Amino acid sequence: MRKRNELVTLEHERCVASGSTSSGTAAAALDADCSLKQNLRLPGKGSAESRCAADAGMKRALGRRKGLWFRLRKILLCILGLYIAIPFLIKLCPGIQAKLIFLNFVRVPYFIDLRKPQDQGLNHTCNYYLQPEEGVTIGVWHTVPAIWWKSAQGKDQMWYEEALASNHPIILYLHGNAGTRGGDHRVELYKVLSSLGYHVVTFDYRGWGDSAGTPSEQGMTYDALHVFDWVKARSGDNPVYIWGHSLGTGVATNLVRRLCERETPPDALILESPFTNIREEAKSHPFSVIYRYFPGFDWFFLDPITSSGIRFANDENVKHISCSLLILHAEDDPVVPFQLGRKLYNIAAPSRSFRDFKVQFIPFHSDLGYRHKYIYKSPELPRILREFLGKSEQEHHH
Repeated sequence: MRKRNELVTLEHERCVASGSTSSGTAAAALDADCSLKQNLRLPGKGSAESRCAADAGMKRALGRRKGLWFRLRKILLCILGLYIAIPFLIKLCPGIQAKLIFLNFVRVPYFIDLRKPQDQGLNHTCNYYLQPEEGVTIGVWHTVPAIWWKSAQGKDQMWYEEALASNHPIILYLHGNAGTRGGDHRVELYKVLSSLGYHVVTFDYRGWGDSAGTPSEQGMTYDALHVFDWVKARSGDNPVYIWGHSLGTGVATNLVRRLCERETPPDALILESPFTNIREEAKSHPFSVIYRYFPGFDWFFLDPITSSGIRFANDENVKHISCSLLILHAEDDPVVPFQLGRKLYNIAAPSRSFRDFKVQFIPFHSDLGYRHKYIYKSPELPRILREFLGKSEQEHHH
């Protein structure tokens, strides 16, 4: 009996040992299988989680792209809407176009006291205020010839007014749009002209600088006429020339045409960077590039200018002017294209009104970089003025 029990026990131990061995073998096989699955990236629980995470990442990236495209599309639609709305806004409110032409609200340089021209380096200049009509006051600067620099120190307005009758020619300068009579390039031109022996009288039109009133072509022309008469009444027998720059050329030809019609022409007219008329200038201006081929451009943008009473028709005015004319224009002018100045000369030169007077066109090569407002830098300018205005002075005295 004991022998049988021992056999059963031995058999049981062998079974346990056998079971244990097969368990170990199975576990090893299972581990190998798992390792193989991982190496072969067979579908499993971990792989599914990775795939889900990758899908979620792709969805987030696509979502971000869609959001970015949606925002970009929204911005583009807003820009397109604004682009289309602006022409209608200008057509409905033509006063906007007038403001863009005058730009009198742009005061550069800022924070200067126009009552103190000496702050701009003009220490032989006096500030006046004249009243062309009731409710309108305009600020005027009078710079005497540079040779009188010392004599001018501490002198009052009366001294400056009396100085106009001295034996020196006078230039009435009519500036362009934007800024004031104290603009940097304008001040530099006053200095050049003063160094050449000219009196320089300049002013801000109504609505510019510290001048009271509302801008208009008619008002600007009347202001210029008032200052011219004021100068002429004090100039004695000295020649008086009119110099207009940019938009100021429109004021200058308006003024000179009126003076010629009343038979009191100036001794010469100088136009720096002139245009033919305001419609052609507006169409050629760099600001109009994005709308130049817009359907109905003339109706939307140019007709409102005319309806606001703004013409500045230099091309018409020169046909009624009877005094010497000098045109200065830089080939690289980005504001008033050179071809407009050349076109104006081609209109003026054969005009019967100029048959007894000199008409001259002086171009400045683009390599010089004078652009729209730096012709004063030209070392040739003194010679050009001396030769041209010298002849005008001879005509004046004869």
